[in-house]
Amino acid sequence: MKTHTRSQSVSAKARFASSKLGPGEYLPEGIFQRPEDLPKPKIIKERREAPSQPCPTCSRPASRHRRYSRRLYDLGDLRSGRPCILQVSYSQHYCPACRKYFNQDLSDLAAPKSLYTHRVQGLAVRLVIEDGLPYRNASWHLWRDHRVFVPFATIQNWVEAGGKKGH
Repeated sequence: MKTHTRSQSVSAKARFASSKLGPGEYLPEGIFQRPEDLPKPKIIKERREAPSQPCPTCSRPASRHRRYSRRLYDLGDLRSGRPCILQVSYSQHYCPACRKYFNQDLSDLAAPKSLYTHRVQGLAVRLVIEDGLPYRNASWHLWRDHRVFVPFATIQNWVEAGGKKGH
């Protein structure tokens, strides 16, 4: 009597199933059953700290007061299949003439108070508008192909705002 291990029976099932699918072999992506099994994100550090910045109100030089950090979710690394997180260090400045605080400009990366970069927002809106995907499918497409998770309600908000939310 010949005994089979679980891995042998699974590979036999996979070979049988792939013969039914037509040309080429379809290998389903790994199924994650626990959050610990998800791929670890690739963290890209960027610094936006200047010792002095001109005040946006009066244009006088304003010295750096504090340093802050912001995490932005970007399109993932397709080679490694890992999500990408931009860890941006930026400075807050104080203008003594106006008595106002202001932050280093990060508008080229993301909208104010947004968790996602402009690249993620633009791609999500294009998937719904140009490709005609429903919101849930667009959310899944972003995770499957670009390794960035965006809730479908967030995509819906971006589309309804015409892609201009926060601009």
